[in-house]
Amino acid sequence: MDQRHAEHSSGITRPVLITGAAGAVGTILRQGLPGLGWQLRCFDVAPPDPPDDVPWLLGDISDRRRLVEAMRGAGAVIHLAGIPHEADFPRLLHTNIDGTYQVFEAAREAGVTRVLYASSNHAVGRYTADTRLSDSARPRPDSLYGVSKAFGEALGSYYADRFGMRVACVRIGSCFAHPTQLRHLATRLSPGDAVLLFAAPGLRFATVNGISANIRAWWDLDGARALGCAPQDDEEGWARDLLARHGGELAPDDPDATFVGGRMTAGR
Repeated sequence: MDQRHAEHSSGITRPVLITGAAGAVGTILRQGLPGLGWQLRCFDVAPPDPPDDVPWLLGDISDRRRLVEAMRGAGAVIHLAGIPHEADFPRLLHTNIDGTYQVFEAAREAGVTRVLYASSNHAVGRYTADTRLSDSARPRPDSLYGVSKAFGEALGSYYADRFGMRVACVRIGSCFAHPTQLRHLATRLSPGDAVLLFAAPGLRFATVNGISANIRAWWDLDGARALGCAPQDDEEGWARDLLARHGGELAPDDPDATFVGGRMTAGR
């Protein structure tokens, strides 16, 4: 365990359920959170291949009874499950909107008082990239996918106010093992910083920009610091390789350079 992880190792003592644990962000958290002493339960429609040593519970987030069973005795829920891209509204309604409601309601029924919700930069994707975006920026979705994520933030606020849950909504920029696009120099949340952010103690309700301490960042990090987490990584170390790979900086009129949501804003 490195020093920055050691400083955050005293978090939750009961098991933490991760929905969508087989996905990209789920894999990062599965690998990093046990190093902070967290016990995990992983929930998804199928386990990863190859499997790992973390306990797996198979199910769909539309099945509230299964969710309640999975959450019994848990200290927190990290809700990652969902469609991670633009899709037809009926699909987003079923999975990202109704599914997120089922997760929050199951947490309430199971007595879980802490939920960490994976929102997205696409909930605020129509802001221009020349604006230093705060965590308190109102939603300006760039897509129906972004709308579904903004719904989850509003739902989290409701459950915090109505039922006293502690809810953190993390507007994830780009969270992958390695950056592949030039915009990731501004938007990437490194694996190490992702683990610290999702492990932060939390407030009653918070919306947090989910990025690393990138010198090119379009968003501030005040919310992460308020949660007790100061992201430390900077993606600028990848700049030379990415610039060479993509033939230089983005054109000024490229949506990836113009809007927080990048090319998602160019959709329907």
